[in-house]
Parts: sequence; structure tokens; C-alpha cells
Amino acid sequence: MSDAQSVKALLAKLRDFISLLKAPFVGRDDEALVITMAIVSGEHAVLIGEPGTAKSAMARRAADLLHARFFKYLLTKFTEPGELFGPLDVKALREGEYRRITRGKLPEAEIAFLDEIFNANSAVLNSLLSVLQERIFYDGYTEIRVPLWSLIAASNRVPDDPELEALYDRLLYRHHVKPLSEDLWDKLLDAAWAIESGAYDKPKPVLSMGEIKELNKLLFKVDLSPVKNQLLRLFTVFEEKGMHVSDRRKGKALKAIAAHALIEGRLAATETDLMALRYVIPKDIDDFEKVDVILREEVRSKERILREIEEIRLNIRRFAEEVRRSMEFDMRLTEYYKRLTQAKAKLSKIGESSDDPEIRKSVETLNDEIDDLIQEIMMKLNL
Repeated sequence: MSDAQSVKALLAKLRDFISLLKAPFVGRDDEALVITMAIVSGEHAVLIGEPGTAKSAMARRAADLLHARFFKYLLTKFTEPGELFGPLDVKALREGEYRRITRGKLPEAEIAFLDEIFNANSAVLNSLLSVLQERIFYDGYTEIRVPLWSLIAASNRVPDDPELEALYDRLLYRHHVKPLSEDLWDKLLDAAWAIESGAYDKPKPVLSMGEIKELNKLLFKVDLSPVKNQLLRLFTVFEEKGMHVSDRRKGKALKAIAAHALIEGRLAATETDLMALRYVIPKDIDDFEKVDVILREEVRSKERILREIEEIRLNIRRFAEEVRRSMEFDMRLTEYYKRLTQAKAKLSKIGESSDDPEIRKSVETLNDEIDDLIQEIMMKLNL
């Protein structure tokens, strides 16, 4: 298999991974994307929201799909380091050796989920920081290198304690998980019943941790130059809107953009990939909405492009009604002809600048409508 074929196969598996990750859960596409981006980039994420929104279930499913060693724990202010990192080996201690029994604990996990992470006390916090940043657990005078690849954390709040600032900053991806809207409750009940009845068995792995590491290497081969200037402009916009982005997070944002491109099956970033910033820039709970609004205004996201196409479609339908009511040689037909050719040029530009199949299909369909309408105008004008 050639290198190009190998990359293509790897990206296909990544698409299968995110598709299977979100399969049992209704309305949790964003959460699946955040977790996948964190894993591809070898970073950590925090999901902020009320309990019962599938946060831990998605983290566990992600680990199952990777056949990764998984660790899960709920933190309280009374959680002792030994609960996470393993108890002291009493037998070894009697023999003068300081050692922990880490089997099944955080130091042996590749993917971990820590619920209510901001309840961590100082003793746990100090150890967590080094594990997240350096992948090293400092235990007394011993340094233990840990295999942790990504930590998925959860909390029902954004921390306001200065002591937790460093921990919060280590979690590159941040996402506000909201309860499902009323229009999805019907699907939610069906999905919940299917899960409870065992319709979804433990999933078979679709990627290995070795392949995830290959994807992580591929991350740094993504061409970011097409979006660099716009990214710099966005950082300026965020600052002007009162959202300071640290130098560290500015640099880390590149990993999020590259990860988004890989998930979309590309080795070159496009404007759409800048939407990944919605998971990197927010700090306070209000920032999530503010960042999303800014990005939708500044970035030609798929949603924005489709809305633009829909506006053109409505205008064309209006022109079609006017044309069909017009008599032959009606001078207004020349104005409709002019506007339709302008719309066709605009659509062509949209289609040429996008590699999204849905957008290209919409443009193609609408262009066909315009051609038919132009032909009808020409017949009425006897041209």
C-alpha cells in the first residue's frame, strides 16, 4: 500500500470512529467532535454541563472504540491521591521501598475520564498537573512516566478559584454541554430505550492507539497556511470583544484546526476548520455563545454558506413567479435576466471555493434552476 493509500485508509477509519462514537447518542455531534479532536491531537478536554448528558458514556465508548486502557473516577474535595494513583504497597514499604500499586488506576490509563474535576483538592491537583502537562506522575522521589494520551474531564461549572486556573488551562478543548431541545425528546426516548435494552453492545475497536499516534503525526503535516492570516485576524477580533487568548492557547489552537481538518478528511486547512476555535477560545460560560456568534459572522462555515445558498434559492423562486406572470417583451424581464446571471456567478464562486459535497450539490441544483429560468426569459424576449 502506498503512503497516499495508507493515509486515505487511516482517515477513513477516523471518520468511522466519530460516526460510531456518536451513534447511540441523540444530538451529541458536538461532544463527539470535541472528544475526537482531543484524542487526535493528544490533548485534554473538559465538558461543562449538568449531569445526565452522556459525558462519561461517550468517553468510555471512545476508549472502547480504541481498545484503550480506560480509567474513570468521580472527584470530591475529600478524594485522596491514592484513589487515583493507587494505594501504597504496604509489603514493599515494610521492606523499605516506597511504591504504589497502580494496576487499574490513572497511571496505567491511556484514556481517562474524571468527573467533577474542579473538586480536586490541592494534593490531587498537584499530581494531576504534572500528569496532564508532562505525562509524569511524581510520587515522592520517584518519577513515573504514564501512558495517558487524553483526559476527558467533566464539570457542572467553570472554575472561579485561582488555584484551579492552571488545571483549567491544561484542558485545551472546552465545550458547554446543554440539555437536548424539546424537538429531540422523542428521539432521545427511543435511543435511551435501545441502550437500556442492550441494543448497543460494547463496540468493536475501529482504531488502535498505534493508529491514533500515526494520526497525531499526520496532524503536523496539515497545511495551515491557507487560514493563517484569517486566524490572526480572529485573534484580534476576540481581543477587541474582551476575550483574551493567552500565547499558549494561540499556539495550541493550531492543533485544534489541524485536527478538525483531519476529521474532515483533509491535509490542508480551510476556512471551515476555524470553527474549531469555538472549543478553544471560551473561558467563562458566557464566552461559549459569544465565540460561536463571532465565528459564524467571521467564518464562512458550512452552515453559513448553506444559509446563503438558501437565500439565493428563495430569490430565484420569487423571480420565477414574476417571470411566469410576465407577458412577452416585458422590460422587467431584462432586469430579472441580469439578476439571475449575477446569482449564477455568485453560486459558481461558492461552489469553486468549497469541497463539501452537500454544498456543491446544492450549487449544482440551483444553477440548473437558474439556467431553466434564463431560457424561459430568453424565449419571452424572443432572443
